Amino acid sequence: MARRVVDVLLPVALDQAYSYRVPDELTLAPGDLVSVQLGARVATGVVWAENANPNPRLDNRMKDVEEKLDLPPLKPELRTFIDWVSGYTLTARGTVLRMALRMGEHLGPARERVGVRLAGSAPKRMTAARDRVLAFLADGLARAKSDVAEGAGVSPGVIDGLVDEGTLESLVLPPEPVARSPDPDFSPPDFMPAQRKAADALRASVAKGGFGVTLLDGVTGSGKTQVYFEAVSEIIRRGRQALVLVPEIALTTQFLDRFAERFGVRPAEWHSQLSQRLRARTWTAVATGDVSVVVGARSALFLPYSDLGLIVVDEEHDPAYKQEDGARYHARDMAVVRARGAEIPIVLASATPSVETEVNARRGRYARLHLPERFGSQHLPAIEAIDLRAEGPPRGRFIAPRLAEAVRTALGRGEQALLFLNRRGYAPLTLCRQCGFRLACPNCDAWLVDHRFRRRLVCHHCGFSMPPPAQCPQCQATDSFVAVGPGVERLEQEAAELFPSSRILVLSSDLVESVERLREELDDIAQGRFDIVIGTQLVAKGHHFPKLNLVGVIDADLGLANGDPRAAERTFQLLHQVTGRAGREEGRGVGYLQTHQPEHPVMRALVAADRDAFYTSEIELREKTHYPPFGRLAGLLISAGERPTAESYARRLAAASPFADEVRVLGPAEAPLAVVRGRYRFRLLVKSPRAFDLSGYLRDWLAAAPKPMGNIKLDVDVDPQSFL
Repeated sequence: MARRVVDVLLPVALDQAYSYRVPDELTLAPGDLVSVQLGARVATGVVWAENANPNPRLDNRMKDVEEKLDLPPLKPELRTFIDWVSGYTLTARGTVLRMALRMGEHLGPARERVGVRLAGSAPKRMTAARDRVLAFLADGLARAKSDVAEGAGVSPGVIDGLVDEGTLESLVLPPEPVARSPDPDFSPPDFMPAQRKAADALRASVAKGGFGVTLLDGVTGSGKTQVYFEAVSEIIRRGRQALVLVPEIALTTQFLDRFAERFGVRPAEWHSQLSQRLRARTWTAVATGDVSVVVGARSALFLPYSDLGLIVVDEEHDPAYKQEDGARYHARDMAVVRARGAEIPIVLASATPSVETEVNARRGRYARLHLPERFGSQHLPAIEAIDLRAEGPPRGRFIAPRLAEAVRTALGRGEQALLFLNRRGYAPLTLCRQCGFRLACPNCDAWLVDHRFRRRLVCHHCGFSMPPPAQCPQCQATDSFVAVGPGVERLEQEAAELFPSSRILVLSSDLVESVERLREELDDIAQGRFDIVIGTQLVAKGHHFPKLNLVGVIDADLGLANGDPRAAERTFQLLHQVTGRAGREEGRGVGYLQTHQPEHPVMRALVAADRDAFYTSEIELREKTHYPPFGRLAGLLISAGERPTAESYARRLAAASPFADEVRVLGPAEAPLAVVRGRYRFRLLVKSPRAFDLSGYLRDWLAAAPKPMGNIKLDVDVDPQSFL
């Protein structure tokens, strides 16, 4: 009788599954995790399908499945989702599967947790320290040695002595749970009427079940988090799991604390900062249903949930949801796809929805729940534009006099001020005042950024860095280099001169030593330990600073000058979010926008607090030009070690594009960043109608096109967010 054969998908960059024979003693079904031989190594894979008609000519070369792993199988819903993401993004299925199998293999046995409890016999000698230990353990429960030492206020040696005398006994404790069970009734919030109405609607959506998308659209500080927590509480009551996606998990201390205030415990976390051991335990707890709420970065979308009942995408507009390497997917869009496949509700929360989400809400495809007021009836900040053409700062300075005076007034009232500049380092450009030579990266088409705090010139694209040169490489002049333009470090220098007695903190991703240190600094701001915060977009993302009443945007035009079709949308969202940090708890907040273009639609909408007008004009422009969401885009990025090689392949690839009336293939053109890490880059942009099967078109094109050879690399990005 012929041996049974299954197709096993492996987490490697391949699209195909491999066929393996099933030993008679193994019972396997699709979704089971197995160990198989892959070349010279043993790999973990997933049984993807039965192979009813294996190729008889391959029978002698076919290997057996080594073993079935004692792990929960991947459910059909997740396997279908992996196939869909692979097909839509043109990413190898194995690459997508790898995101679902980050469970930490071959870690060896975990370190045992040693505990102690009362054994019965009295100690030969009693001391005050020993008496405290016995009182602490009087309930007879076993506790970790470290917990007993801390709780009783004694050294570990006191506990060891009691163990040696037989008063206490040692035992191995079970592992700490990844997360304790949240209590949906721990601390119900006291809602305002609009919040109560929205929370009731979300609870009803969860109770009803089935797929549906709800946009929770609330102004900054309106309590969106507390409102969607009510949907989470309903899922917990029903014994199912909830996933809350956040754009940057490293910045969510306040979020985790808020969760604990509402539910009594913190949720399980999933992000790149987890240790391998905790990652393995969390993966298993999610798959077995031992955790009910996961808060995670975009990769949490691919976890093997036992019974997923709700997805929430917080700050759904945030660009961080786009994965820009490997599997290029947008976590918000793929979350909607997963919710549809699992037939569960999904909530998208934002004060500044993406244009795509706004259009879906306006056209009735998404339900909208609106929170028009801040929690506690706090006012939204008043926004003023400072026209730098008429009232700019003195030469060599970057803080306009009107903004400087407003900061002094705020500090005089004991309030905090935030100066926002979305540019890291000291200065974006360094040039020789004698000959004009500019210090550029040797590997990229980019200038080196001066980082004075680190005394390095750094490329933000490849990481190259060097100390500032003593003399100009071109004219050999000494001490001739000058910084051009401001970064946050230069802004701090100016603020220290203008406000000499103030406590100033600079928040920038390149200055973050660790996630823990960043969380401490955010807490320091919230506690009022700094007077002036100078920050990049790190400070724009959902933080709550009670004493912050003034926000000054140093260069409001910065994001408008790059030719990105989403430039206006992103600038509006970023400036709306950062000015929304002001006046969230006490007093009236105010935001100042330093701009050379006060007449720009983005600036006018922010000053007039007319969000709807901005969206209406932006949607009209997108519809007229057939840009997303009224059309589809795909980017093809070709790179090679030599410019002629990259350009030649890009032209051959463009020539091989299939003809279709609805499709326009633009390019090839040199990428805006023409060289990165020593590789020359050319781009093709494909534009199609919204209803067109763009993924299918690209798949047919690439199947017939010349294959990239040698050091040529081709990256495909469906629905690109970056055009560099």
